[in-house]
Amino acid sequence: MLILNQKNKMPNKELVKFIKESRKRGYDDYQIREPLLKHGWPLNEIETAFAYLKPKYKYKNKISLFLDSEILKKLEKRANKNLFTLSEQIEDILRRSVLSQSLKSAKPEKLDDKFISFFSRRK
Repeated sequence: MLILNQKNKMPNKELVKFIKESRKRGYDDYQIREPLLKHGWPLNEIETAFAYLKPKYKYKNKISLFLDSEILKKLEKRANKNLFTLSEQIEDILRRSVLSQSLKSAKPEKLDDKFISFFSRRK
């Protein structure tokens, strides 16, 4: 865990903007970090910027899924189509599944997404 001193609570805005833009263009954190180090950016500043960009969740829940490679490929394709990361796509599917389950209706619900049926208890 990175501990920030009082002087450097806020990261370099230019560096944060560069990291965000690089991620949008499809570079992973390693591919972003290496050139920054080679061009003389201090490691502490780089790590402070990455720590600043980490998502801040109210609850830190973690779930591991083991998926068939064919399903994973389809999920990745859908995520790219929707401009999501893979984890965002799975989260969206699960969220919609939970919402559809919470709607109490007498007739069976129509699943608008074949992935929802994969994660749903209903068969």
